[in-house]
Amino acid sequence: MKVIIPLAGKGIRLRPHTFSKPKPLLKVAGKSVLGHIIDKLKPLDIEEIIFITGDMQEKIKEYVSSNYSYKARYIRQDKLLGDGYAINLAKNYVKEDVLIVFVDTIFQTDLSKIKSVKSDGVVWVQEVDDPRRFGVVVLRNDHIEKIVEKPDEPISNLAIIGLYYIKNSSLMFHCLDEIIKCNLRSKGEFRLADALGLMIKNGAKLNALEVDKWLDCGKPETLLSTNRYLLSHGFNKDIKTTNSVVIGPVYIEDKVKIENSIIGPYASIASGCIIKNSIIKDSIVGENAVIENAALDKSLVGDSALIKDTFRKVNVGDNSEIDFE
Repeated sequence: MKVIIPLAGKGIRLRPHTFSKPKPLLKVAGKSVLGHIIDKLKPLDIEEIIFITGDMQEKIKEYVSSNYSYKARYIRQDKLLGDGYAINLAKNYVKEDVLIVFVDTIFQTDLSKIKSVKSDGVVWVQEVDDPRRFGVVVLRNDHIEKIVEKPDEPISNLAIIGLYYIKNSSLMFHCLDEIIKCNLRSKGEFRLADALGLMIKNGAKLNALEVDKWLDCGKPETLLSTNRYLLSHGFNKDIKTTNSVVIGPVYIEDKVKIENSIIGPYASIASGCIIKNSIIKDSIVGENAVIENAALDKSLVGDSALIKDTFRKVNVGDNSEIDFE
């Protein structure tokens, strides 16, 4: 099996952090979003992971090669014409079954179930209250009858989470070629959902499986929400501090210096940070940041940022400085 991970998006909703790093490398509960996703692949026999990257390809390559031993291929996506266009860039390198994973969300599900799939593939879903915000599947006789992208009328509450397993990859790529050749776009983009719909029309049988948990990482408030959930469900770590109080759950990496401060609950502090005379809760702090005389809540602090003498919610990118002294 091969895996395709499209991650060329600009991550506009997570600026300023995505000006200096790809969105999938933002950390949550002590690990990058991409790291959480790759870790989910451990139960599977993976031949190769194909990363569809944008302008910051080298940062993705450096992260993957430093942390994982999977065979990896990197394809640069120069035109942002939709997820279907991105996936189709891998067609010359995939001849077998394929798992497609998008990186806006972290999922919790048993991927080993793939080994017993009898149909032509699986689309993972979760029930939602407002399906108009998502692509949804409509079921008939335990198979997907059709896929609708952000329906104006709620025809199903089973939202697609961005995780797909396709046995017949050649048919999928054929359908992607067809929608691109015929310029069949949804809201201006070539979509994988449309290619899957064409597969169904050609007789493919796709199942829907519901995930145990679907955690959004696409904007600041949901990144913090996902951080809270993961910290509360096993992703926590503490270190020794100086004259400070740590209120769990937290994730504090090694080589962090904390003095005269209160940390937590729900704080993730990356390696190399220096924190003095501060209170930090419900926040994510990047590597080598310095925080002094501050009280932060529901904040995102980038790598090597300096925060001094502030008592507020902040959203500060890498190498930035806030000082009200």
